[in-house]
Amino acid sequence: MEAYKQWVWRNREYVQSFGSFANGLTWLLPEKFSASEIGPEAVTAFLGIFSTINEHIIENAPTPRGHVGSSGNDPSLSYPLLIAILKDLETVVEVAAEHFYGDKKWNYIILTEAMKAVVRLALFRNSGYKMLLQGGETPNEEKDSNQSESQNRAGNSGRNLGPHGLGNQNHHNPWNLEGRAMSALSSFGQNARTTTSSTPGWSRRIQHQQAVIEPPMIKERRRTMSELLTEKGVNGALFAIGEVLYITRPLIYVLFIRKYGVRSWIPWAISLSVDTLGMGLLANSKWWGEKSKQVHFSGPEKDELRRRKLIWALYLMRDPFFTKYTRQKLESSQKKLELIPLIGFLTEKIVELLEGAQSRYTYISGS
Repeated sequence: MEAYKQWVWRNREYVQSFGSFANGLTWLLPEKFSASEIGPEAVTAFLGIFSTINEHIIENAPTPRGHVGSSGNDPSLSYPLLIAILKDLETVVEVAAEHFYGDKKWNYIILTEAMKAVVRLALFRNSGYKMLLQGGETPNEEKDSNQSESQNRAGNSGRNLGPHGLGNQNHHNPWNLEGRAMSALSSFGQNARTTTSSTPGWSRRIQHQQAVIEPPMIKERRRTMSELLTEKGVNGALFAIGEVLYITRPLIYVLFIRKYGVRSWIPWAISLSVDTLGMGLLANSKWWGEKSKQVHFSGPEKDELRRRKLIWALYLMRDPFFTKYTRQKLESSQKKLELIPLIGFLTEKIVELLEGAQSRYTYISGS
């Protein structure tokens, strides 16, 4: 496995280009949207998982200083990878369940959505209750402003304290003396190094100087739910509830589909209501109450909120709205443009792809 990682790190550009090209070609596979054809979806899932693992290896390549990835040894790194693999497998699960069990496929889709919800809830808790980016596939590494300030104050106070606990740097700073001693040692060559290695006092000073030059990385302490509620009050509760609603919305949707059927308006309306409520709670969490109690979103988190709003367009592709309204608009547009040689052909293919994608829950789930 290590040899393969080394090969991926050396050829990262080639691996990324090949993954994107292969995933694009899967849309041209024959019988792509056939309910009885499992092969093309299995190929698509295999290539997706292959690309996901390669991207995970590339993102966690060792840096020149020997650290791995951007988050060190953070256990949450495994959650984005697991979520991406589940998303690659869910279409195969749907197609296979429809082929072997018919309408009972929703039981297996519910199982898949439940697994994703559990992993995302675990990631939400493990990350210190930060907003999930891209459904949890992208780690949210933005630090909370209050935590960053406290860590900076701790770091400054640590630098102001000498090895004897003195805070006044202008009064006998031994680090400067050690720095000059280290510079002198480096000019002695092999004999000086031999002498240094045999002298315990100098060895301790060398180790101390290296610790000063390369201080250990301070692991950020994860925020607990009680700390979030204490720090942000009602806004913290609104944020947590809104994020939980976003995570569990797909599971709620498929549970109501299994009960009322995909042609019923009830699952469609409940899903839209959960999305609207969750987004409203997240939006209100940054305006309610005192400024110190408001939730401040980072740049990536603001982009994530905009992405979630754009995903609402998928409600146009979900039944029964698609059958009653969207399909009629697509067919009328196709008839108007079919007489134009090139545009008519492209429109026909686009409509065909949209209708095929609409037939699969996983393509329009937005989860």
